[in-house]
Amino acid sequence: MKVALISDTHGNLPALEAVLADIRTQGADQIIFLGDAATLGPQPKETLDLLRALDCVCIMGNHDAALLDLGRAADLQIGAPLFSTLAWGHSLLDETDFAFLRSFRPTYELEFGNALSLLCFHGSPRSNIEMVLSITTDEVMDGYFAGQSATILAGGHTHVQMLRQRATQVIVNSGSVGSAFMEPFLYNGMTPRLIPWAEYALVRAERGGWSVDLRRVPFDTDAVCRALEAGENPSREWWLSQYR
Repeated sequence: MKVALISDTHGNLPALEAVLADIRTQGADQIIFLGDAATLGPQPKETLDLLRALDCVCIMGNHDAALLDLGRAADLQIGAPLFSTLAWGHSLLDETDFAFLRSFRPTYELEFGNALSLLCFHGSPRSNIEMVLSITTDEVMDGYFAGQSATILAGGHTHVQMLRQRATQVIVNSGSVGSAFMEPFLYNGMTPRLIPWAEYALVRAERGGWSVDLRRVPFDTDAVCRALEAGENPSREWWLSQYR
């Protein structure tokens, strides 16, 4: 069985289209979305429409939760400079979109058989704002994953791909489809820098074993820039500076 893990599309439609095209070439049996669908990028509604059409399992990210309740943005670790962009994206969505966002779930577990299983979340299994990084201490990780027995623990949120062992388990971060970061964003006042590819992960479970492929796919950054120039995204200049 092949499962494609996609996360953090953030309103970047060309990046999502490129990833889905690559997933088709890989023959994935299932797609799981790990959260943060529509905010910040130039095409929030169009991205959400395409994600809805996949009819896949969707995990609730912190940005998805913020779209459902703008008043919680700060508590969901969305910085004040992004509030206007969050509100702009919210204004473009309709009740069908919000109903879809409300259907997102906090976690999802998939059994492969042969004692293999995959647990999906956004930040950590207990919170969509907790960050799992290569530098996260074992003590902190023990708190994040207490009581979790799945073979593969898969999340997003950090926008940085990662494969990390935790005893007999492996933690996978699929990276970001729509805004892959050059380095982790540590809430230290530094502005993230983007890299011009879309990221996802492909998990294979077969013959009692498994593997993880961290994939990077080029996408049409010019199309993203054209969408930005045609719209009124308050973060437009920052996005354009990243891709030009």
